[in-house]
Amino acid sequence: MSSGISTWVFAEELEGKPSDGTLELISKARTFGDVSVFYVGAGSDEAWNALGGHGATAVHHLDPGDTLPSGPAAHALAALVTDADVVLFGAGNTDRDVAGRVAAKLGRPVVSNALDVTVDGGIAVHSEILGGTLGITTAITAEKPALVVTRPKAFTAEPTGGSTPPIEVVGLPDAGRANAASVIERHVEASDGPSLEEASVIVSGGRGLGAADKFEMIHELARLLGGAAGSTRAVVDAGWVPYSYQVGQTGKTVKPSVYIACGISGAMQHIVGMKGSATIIAINKDPDAPIFALADLGIVGDVHNVVPQLIEALKARS
Repeated sequence: MSSGISTWVFAEELEGKPSDGTLELISKARTFGDVSVFYVGAGSDEAWNALGGHGATAVHHLDPGDTLPSGPAAHALAALVTDADVVLFGAGNTDRDVAGRVAAKLGRPVVSNALDVTVDGGIAVHSEILGGTLGITTAITAEKPALVVTRPKAFTAEPTGGSTPPIEVVGLPDAGRANAASVIERHVEASDGPSLEEASVIVSGGRGLGAADKFEMIHELARLLGGAAGSTRAVVDAGWVPYSYQVGQTGKTVKPSVYIACGISGAMQHIVGMKGSATIIAINKDPDAPIFALADLGIVGDVHNVVPQLIEALKARS
């Protein structure tokens, strides 16, 4: 039930549309009351329809062009949210940058890593500490607005079929030296499958693979399953794969339908990022590996034997 709380959602346009994280935040925010979205990007009818379709009641649109967006976006947002109760940010780089800048401008704290936000009897943020082993609740008693940075996949994007909200254009403010930086080139990482955040199947590899060249079988299994390849922090630190593969507390949080952990022992840092998966399959030769305590299906065996057999079985079926 709506509680009449005024909520703003910060949204940065990604690949010409609102990110999945933005739609998740709007879906949560609409349970509090009206939702105003501060949208940074070129904008489009498709974007406005998606925002309204998930519950946005107003959109404030800032097109930064080639100006690095964080500085001017924070300057404009800070002026708009003085009467808001809550401002929600995702975990993206720009989100966190803007949240910190707005906090400094308004003299408000930022509560980060939120898994849930409640407003009954006061605004409270629910999160986890100590590698996800302990849940905590933080009551925000500072003057409004409450600034909250949420973890990915904390909420579910649920369309309502709402209409396109009114759009208010926000001019690029004079943010001083913050306006001086500009984007001169953009690079999109090449991928032949779904992203980690969107994949319904994820195959992740850990140090149990033994060497960088063994990661190719993780890629192959993921391709055969129509999924994405992921990894642990140890694999990224070893230089086997880029940081964009990392699942965990300092990487990406994922919630696929199926998560296959290959040669992953189950360190808490990794578990935090994938424990919300619907079905978890673990392959490890150590029967006492912590990952088996979380897995729905465990295969005690050498990953170098099990994964190639899975690949061959899938190829035989295609």
